Amino acid sequence: MLATTQLQRVFSFKEKEQDIELADPSVSFSPEAVLNFYAQTYPILTTAKIEGPELKNDAIQYRFVSTIGTKG
Repeated sequence: MLATTQLQRVFSFKEKEQDIELADPSVSFSPEAVLNFYAQTYPILTTAKIEGPELKNDAIQYRFVSTIGTKG
């Protein structure tokens, strides 16, 4: 018998040298929708880009990387 499980999505970003992990607000949200959802709480995310998905520790991990302060 073959059993399937849905992997949990994990969203994170770095602010002031601290990694912050965010809960998945809804499995029906795209990663872009999750970014927009959290940008209301964390303004640094308004200019962030999405890196991932990456399979790590039995979870699908997305990283929001801010482009503030970078040139080019």
